[in-house]
Amino acid sequence: MSKELIHQDFIERISVLLNNAKDKIINTVNHTMVFTYFEIGRMIVEEEQKGKERAGYGKQLLASLSIKLTHDFGKGFSETNIKQMRSFYTTYSKRQTLSDEFKLSWSHYLKLMRIDDEQERNFYEIESSKNNWSLR
Repeated sequence: MSKELIHQDFIERISVLLNNAKDKIINTVNHTMVFTYFEIGRMIVEEEQKGKERAGYGKQLLASLSIKLTHDFGKGFSETNIKQMRSFYTTYSKRQTLSDEFKLSWSHYLKLMRIDDEQERNFYEIESSKNNWSLR
């Protein structure tokens, strides 16, 4: 075997290792982001339920939260996005366990939440996860 073939094999093995690491990092970031948005949604729901005038207080709370989070963390925390986090929590908090949850990206869950029928939504969530469906 020539030196060049040995070097190519060596380089290929390192490339595979790096690509696998990159995929794991992306999955970890996605999982962490989705779980964090779920927790933000939970915290919002719990905070809103404390108030007597939920609707008015909720609107003010979301607007203030949006301004503060956008200032501190940059874009991605518009009132619309924060409402989606709250909706995400209310949609997915009904499950028995969260240990195996959130295998998909935030973009997947935004699409899935548009499906009103829970069984249909569950079907697409399972299929998306099993078959590694993209959103394209």
